[in-house]
Amino acid sequence: MENCLFCKIAAGEIPCNKAYEDDAVLAFHDIAPQAPVHVLIIPKKHVGDVTALVPDDAALWFHMAEVANKLAKELKVDEKGFRIVTNVGADGGQSVNHLHLHLLGGRSMKWPPG
Repeated sequence: MENCLFCKIAAGEIPCNKAYEDDAVLAFHDIAPQAPVHVLIIPKKHVGDVTALVPDDAALWFHMAEVANKLAKELKVDEKGFRIVTNVGADGGQSVNHLHLHLLGGRSMKWPPG
């Protein structure tokens, strides 16, 4: 998508602090972290949010979860616990209209979150 911030990051037009990259996804450290570990995991193809996923995206969605688990281990938040969040729409807290997972860890999480 032409004016999508995350599409530009995925295309390498805007730099990021990469945590992981392969042909399908890119993960990078959030520029305004909300926890000691705060990584965003995005598909390289544009998907607006989780409601825009179609059955053909099942492998992509699962792969994003796999990457989150891999990074949780690498960043050493897997044993004490971490949170994976995706926001949908303005009321859900989505500020970039491109599907992304937030991997948050390194501190105790509160509930309810918002």
